[in-house]
Amino acid sequence: MSEIHSMEPIPNPLREQPDFAVPPDIAAEIDELITHYPKKRSASLMLLHAVQERFGYVSRQAVEWIAAKLELQPINVYELVTFYPMFHRAPLGKYHFKICRTLSCALGGSYKLHEHFCTKLGLDPHAHGAQTTKDGKFTVEFVECLAACGTAPVMMCNDAFHEDVSEQRADEILGGCK
Repeated sequence: MSEIHSMEPIPNPLREQPDFAVPPDIAAEIDELITHYPKKRSASLMLLHAVQERFGYVSRQAVEWIAAKLELQPINVYELVTFYPMFHRAPLGKYHFKICRTLSCALGGSYKLHEHFCTKLGLDPHAHGAQTTKDGKFTVEFVECLAACGTAPVMMCNDAFHEDVSEQRADEILGGCK
């Protein structure tokens, strides 16, 4: 029979304070947001949006911080980050190219457009998810419908919307990124 030498609990790194700091102004905004919901858990999406807006993405530490703030397990927050495509788990480039891949755009050439951007920027056109160049300047990703099916293929560069994007037009957009 083995002897137990210590009755100390085994440390759980997910229960320890995450290495993530939120500035006081954002922390106050988050505390105020939580009060708008009958249950803390209901504020999950709003907290994720607030953190991403401030930091540009939602890190593992941010997920743990939000979970602790809402008295949830980290998986309860992580499942939202991985389900909703508007949340990013890594920093994005200064220029974020979002290329629509739904049916109208796919038929209009969005897969060739995505491949064109990836090839120009040295990224893998077959990789899944957002890809960022080594210098951190550009991110390319497929997204779901950008709501301009009649002018496919469509894309966005940051907040600028572009319709009927040919490879030539893509090169012009890329060239305008300084």
